[in-house]
Amino acid sequence: MKHLSERQRYEISALVRAHLTKTEIAEIVGVDKSTITRELKRNSYLGTGMYSASFAHRQAMKRRRCRSSNFKNVTPRSVFETARRLIVDEQYSPEQVVGYCRLHGIRMCSHETLYKWIWEDKRCGGTLYMYLRHHGSKYRKRGAVNNSRRHIPNAIDISERPAIVDQRSRFGDFEIDTIVGLSHRQHILTVVERKVGLLFMSRLRKPTAQEAADRLIEILSPLAKRGYVKTITADNGLQFAQHERVSSELGATMYFARPYHSWERGTNENTNGLIRQYIPKGSNFDDYSDQTLENIQMRLNSRPRKRLGYSTPNEIYKSLTQIDDSVAFHA
Repeated sequence: MKHLSERQRYEISALVRAHLTKTEIAEIVGVDKSTITRELKRNSYLGTGMYSASFAHRQAMKRRRCRSSNFKNVTPRSVFETARRLIVDEQYSPEQVVGYCRLHGIRMCSHETLYKWIWEDKRCGGTLYMYLRHHGSKYRKRGAVNNSRRHIPNAIDISERPAIVDQRSRFGDFEIDTIVGLSHRQHILTVVERKVGLLFMSRLRKPTAQEAADRLIEILSPLAKRGYVKTITADNGLQFAQHERVSSELGATMYFARPYHSWERGTNENTNGLIRQYIPKGSNFDDYSDQTLENIQMRLNSRPRKRLGYSTPNEIYKSLTQIDDSVAFHA
């Protein structure tokens, strides 16, 4: 789009004072009528509707300087093209973009610069911000409504969990949860290993305790046979009420976080947030094929993580366990 010059703005100002219509002004100045409409709307005195060429030109130049920020002038366009590809195609966060590029010797600016670029793109009508995990929105504070939960028999409190689990120093400590779909009738079980961040997903045909236990045992049994399942930490959802059967069959103790202490299962909460990039809240899970869900799981397990030195969960998992098999999605 060609910008209006200062001379054209003085011409517009004179024609406005002569009470010509926007169509007539556009024809004389040699621009589209929409350009005149936008110019009068954006650069008139605020709240007065009066148009002054000198004031309008100062306003336009101020916005242009803002758009031509220093970070864009000093950063090669190829850097932003690389970042756009990783953010849009791979759903990497700005920090993951930077870490991945530095790990692989690809030129990249700082994540702060990427955030500035994304928010400027949003101000200009772009959609890059939609690829951020929370779309730039804030967490809703959880209130006291519907805060009661029924008791799970013989649940072992997280306070009794071994301290080594907090250190993330070993492979084999898992956190589990479910993400809920349309009308709260659809559920996907998510299982995440704390040290590596490896994700397993499985549909629950019915959101019952027996179904959740069956699927969890199915997912973790291959690792349990190799001695790689040490502990499991869950929230207080009744779908995990068969924890004693799970513990018995997997040979691992299952612990329960305190109600509404989601940070006690931070790895799983964070991973569920990543999944929500692909499956927004309120989605109908029937719209997502098993192949789609498997692809989501594969993408997240192949995404570089800051705490892993920007290696991927799959890479660290294979190096620690010497297991070369890909992590399967359990339909």
